[in-house]
Amino acid sequence: MLRELYTAASGMLAQERRVEMLTNNLANAETPGYKADAGAMRAFPELLMSRLEDEPIPTAPPRAILTQTAIGPLQTGVYMQELIPNFRQGDIKETGLSTDVALVDGQVPVDPASGQRGALLFAVENGQGDIRYTRNGHFTVSPDGYFTTQDGWYVLDGNGERIAVPNETFAVRDDGTIIAGNREIARLGVAFAANPQTLIKEGNGLFRSTTGPLPQAPGNVTYTVKQRFLERSNVDVERTMTDLLAAYRTFEANQKIVQAYDRSLDKAVNEVGRLK
Repeated sequence: MLRELYTAASGMLAQERRVEMLTNNLANAETPGYKADAGAMRAFPELLMSRLEDEPIPTAPPRAILTQTAIGPLQTGVYMQELIPNFRQGDIKETGLSTDVALVDGQVPVDPASGQRGALLFAVENGQGDIRYTRNGHFTVSPDGYFTTQDGWYVLDGNGERIAVPNETFAVRDDGTIIAGNREIARLGVAFAANPQTLIKEGNGLFRSTTGPLPQAPGNVTYTVKQRFLERSNVDVERTMTDLLAAYRTFEANQKIVQAYDRSLDKAVNEVGRLK
């Protein structure tokens, strides 16, 4: 009986984590460039149940041996294995700010190993000097004249260098080239992750590559950089609300199972074995 109790409890924990994921997606529905997480639910390894029984064998003197009879597999619970960002393109909205840029995907190949479409991202340098990646193009110009994110991380060019701009009166071409005073200053670094599963979220809209620095987008990958536009998050609010309600109901169902087993155990301990 305790096995069923643990199975229902694991379902509650999995749904609790799923609720946390969905509420985080809803909280970032208006965050530019945010990529919604999707949870991968997995079952714990199956157990093959067998029955042990005695069977006599025709030998002298008579004796018995133990044989196994297969009963079948047993599921031992469920858990959320990992959170996988969905890199589907978000909607593009106009802001009118010269420091806002949106990365619009064009021809992006599918990774044969993972079966997923590759991902394009802006390259930035965080406070520790490490390279990170983002789809949030809500940039600004720092007091010392560098192109930065709203958190102060430096935006990098194709060579991994910081981009210095004289002021906010500059233009950005479709290929990411920044023009100021009829002079090319730099070209925005657009990195390409062939397998987006190698990217891990670090907060504040940043991603970290687990395979080292990402290369610049190769020639077979096309994209467009749109100035005075921002990419919205790709969170489907209506679908997320529906999934959130379903997760709550599933949690409650597992909770009722746990309560029912708890009452059964209470009767077994306090009533079944009571002496009159």
